[in-house]
Amino acid sequence: MENDKIVILGAGESGVGAAMLAQKQGFDVFVSDFGAIATQYKEILEELRVPFEEKQHTAEKILNAAEVIKSPGIPDTAPIIKEIKKKGIPVVSEIEFAKRYTNAKTICITGSNGKTTTTMLTYHTLRKAGFNVGLGGNVGHSFAALVATADYDWYVLELSSFMLDDMHEFKADIAVLLNITPDHLDRYDYKLGNYAASKMRITQNQTADDVFIYCADDPETLKVLKTTNVSSKMYPFSIRKKIESGAYLESNNIHINIHLNDELTMSISELALQGKHNIYNSMASGIVAKVLDIRNTSIRESMGDFKNIEHRLEHVAKISGVDYINDSKATNVNSTWYALESVGTDVILIMGGVDKGNDYNMLKDMVHQKVKAIVCLGKDNKRIHEAFEDDVEIIVNTFSAHEAVQVAYHLAKKGDTVLLSPACASFDLFKNYEDRGNQFKSAVKEL
Repeated sequence: MENDKIVILGAGESGVGAAMLAQKQGFDVFVSDFGAIATQYKEILEELRVPFEEKQHTAEKILNAAEVIKSPGIPDTAPIIKEIKKKGIPVVSEIEFAKRYTNAKTICITGSNGKTTTTMLTYHTLRKAGFNVGLGGNVGHSFAALVATADYDWYVLELSSFMLDDMHEFKADIAVLLNITPDHLDRYDYKLGNYAASKMRITQNQTADDVFIYCADDPETLKVLKTTNVSSKMYPFSIRKKIESGAYLESNNIHINIHLNDELTMSISELALQGKHNIYNSMASGIVAKVLDIRNTSIRESMGDFKNIEHRLEHVAKISGVDYINDSKATNVNSTWYALESVGTDVILIMGGVDKGNDYNMLKDMVHQKVKAIVCLGKDNKRIHEAFEDDVEIIVNTFSAHEAVQVAYHLAKKGDTVLLSPACASFDLFKNYEDRGNQFKSAVKEL
């Protein structure tokens, strides 16, 4: 009997999904997590009777694998990964593994910003049009868990650059790249070019029958396209220029033309998602729908009644004329820029947390124009003070969501917006960005 041992590193959503599928396919499975495993995932592994370890990686239990499935959060520099690679054991992502066991078609969406919103909107549009469709990857359930337990014809998958790094044979039937801005550069030797190349892996293995949708206004995408060989049909979208085949904006109307005599036109005021960045997200999603021949009336309806996800520009409350918005999912500078761009009033900005080598320069103009006070929420706020001391008169340090909301409440006047959009990761004070957003919402409801 040849070696049928699969080792899964990381026991979060992705790792446990991979374990479910690998076991279903008859592999001998072992799961190893260097951290503690969350109770909900431990229960699934126990129920499946899959052996696992936590808070350690035992080399002898790992280095005899035929293949390793690695969670996206584990960098290639981790000592155990180096040992695995030295032994020549193949390492793949859970997405790559899952695709081997389904004939379903995939719509894969990546980008530094907007990918969750675009993925959810695309899923919403397909489901409303009657497609048998699943939602997974970086949002919702892991792809492998869905393949193990459901039977969909289509999957809409949100893919991060980390997932793409360990995908080799995988092919997206429809690939969407929204934008490329500096993020996670610590994993790419601090080179934007490496990160961009990683994002472009979304087009790998595509053929002339497949589709690649991208933003024609994004300089980094255009730059990396020059050095990438893309075989699929390409549909760009732009808000700056007219596009023959793709999508563009003209006098506040979106035009999507894939098939010459069946153009979709829609006023941006009808879109459920407001703000310039969301015009891009809606266009990308609209092109996918048109490629799949979904009727214009159905696309219009879906784009008009879509409800955005929790923790992404989520309106929490209006209290004495002040709006409170939870954008805890903004874990990088660019997301915070988008959040500020979409708010039309003066802002009290709550930001801070674990800084991933952020360059705050791109926020300076926007902060200068719109932000009248910054409330820092994090253990170490020195870099925020240094970045914005010339642009904002008031910068206050706080160390809990409750304290941040109280301070913001006293600083805000009628007509202002209190915006939690941290530009940083959350794990200095919170479990994750959801926990941060939920604590913010509870604190607002106590006002």
